[in-house]
Amino acid sequence: MTLQEKTPEFGFTLHGTDGTARLGTVHTLHGDIRTPAFMPVGTVGTVKGLYLDQVEGTGADIILGNTYHLMLRPGAEEVAKLGGLHHFIGWKRPILTDSGGFQIMSLSKIRKITEQSAMFQSHIDGRKYELSPERAMEIQRLLGSDIQMQLDQCIQYPHTEKEAEKAMQLSLRWAERSRKAFGRQPGRGNFGIVQGGINPKLRKESAEGLKSIGFEGYAIGGLAVGEGHELMLQAIEHTIPHLPEDRPRYLMGVGTPEDILESVARGIDMFDCVLPTRSGRHGQAFTRFGKINLRNAKHADDLRPLDPEHPCPALSRYSRAYLHHLIRSGELLGMMLLSWANIAYYQSLMQGIRAAISEGRFEDFRVATKEQWKRGDIPA
Repeated sequence: MTLQEKTPEFGFTLHGTDGTARLGTVHTLHGDIRTPAFMPVGTVGTVKGLYLDQVEGTGADIILGNTYHLMLRPGAEEVAKLGGLHHFIGWKRPILTDSGGFQIMSLSKIRKITEQSAMFQSHIDGRKYELSPERAMEIQRLLGSDIQMQLDQCIQYPHTEKEAEKAMQLSLRWAERSRKAFGRQPGRGNFGIVQGGINPKLRKESAEGLKSIGFEGYAIGGLAVGEGHELMLQAIEHTIPHLPEDRPRYLMGVGTPEDILESVARGIDMFDCVLPTRSGRHGQAFTRFGKINLRNAKHADDLRPLDPEHPCPALSRYSRAYLHHLIRSGELLGMMLLSWANIAYYQSLMQGIRAAISEGRFEDFRVATKEQWKRGDIPA
């Protein structure tokens, strides 16, 4: 093997900070990820409503897949037989796979959590499955993802402190088993997941425990599950001081543009959420002017695009009247265009965030962006 052919090591370069906001790069087998980064969710190997070249064209460096969904269909062994997830879906850039803990909580019909594993029935056909930390890591290895998450136990808010502590402690024990099962995979990284609800003491204990195990990156899990924006931000503030500065920090399942902006300000590097595509399928666009509901009758005669200055055609080429018509008619094209527009806006927001941190003006950018959202849409 020549020096040029050597497999790159997984790593993180912190280029600089502006306050608590961080500018960095995650290095993986399938390329670099510029951070802060938003990862479009491709749960079953597709970012709903978009071609993957459209996703790449918006500026996304990485997408997310999911262990739970891909183990149900088509199956991890089948994906591996077909060349791995990258080859299967035709995506050459990095992929992160979530381990399935959240979906077991939110989707499975019947579930039982033991020390050994999570047992559950599929939300699709009721078949019984068992997912242990070792099996979760095996599935992700078969998929061939660049970032592989530990299996954790996620609980819904509200919950008792005892419930949060029990789930956190189990997640720590599962983290150790996940780390061992991950083994040595050059160019790929294994992330631990901080749990503990909204309790600062539990969050600290979880973070310290994960650091002692040692991971390539650290995620904050168990948020955006009903606790609300302010409690979520408090939980981040309680967790960040206990995470290493030289590893990427990933806030799982979050969120709205404001969630992202405020979380970057508190030191988060990576995000994912189904909101851009889910909202697009329901007629809602995210823009630099805030949210625009294309179902509203006021758009029926509006020939303006969503944002004439945005490079994405879905935002700048099609009239609001046409988008309104498509959505009200239930046409797939309307859902596709708004999903594309939303992913494009999220990526332009991340690009703006990165530029602002690089130039030392992140706080001004944060204030100006929120003020523009507050002012709302451009006048007709």
